[in-house]
Amino acid sequence: MAKMTERMMELFKKVPTAVLCTATESGGPNAVPVGAKKIIDDETILISDQFFNKTLANLKANPNVAVTYWEGHEGYQLKGTVTIETSGKRYEETAAWIEEMGNKAGFPLKSKGAVILKIDEIFGLAPGPGAGKKLV
Repeated sequence: MAKMTERMMELFKKVPTAVLCTATESGGPNAVPVGAKKIIDDETILISDQFFNKTLANLKANPNVAVTYWEGHEGYQLKGTVTIETSGKRYEETAAWIEEMGNKAGFPLKSKGAVILKIDEIFGLAPGPGAGKKLV
């Protein structure tokens, strides 16, 4: 497992949207913006599934993903494997969080599942000679 630094976690919380990259079983790529995201701990993030269709099919067929987020010239790519929780305490907490988020926005939202990413590798996205360098 790879651990995010305090700065990586701070930026993850700050940016409103990250990009979740998945692939079909045969490797066909898919990327979607996600805003319902949280840090569980320095090795794990959670993304709520409200609208995943192709993405959900990809996650079930191929649990290897990347999550990319950035602001200005600073950014990170987290790579690892996911599990999907559709019951249990963490899912119930996620469902309540998403419902509250929707109520505040005046738009009904319902979580279909909690996508849990265990981080295996972290790469930097800053431009320049170190672009794409494995950090952890």
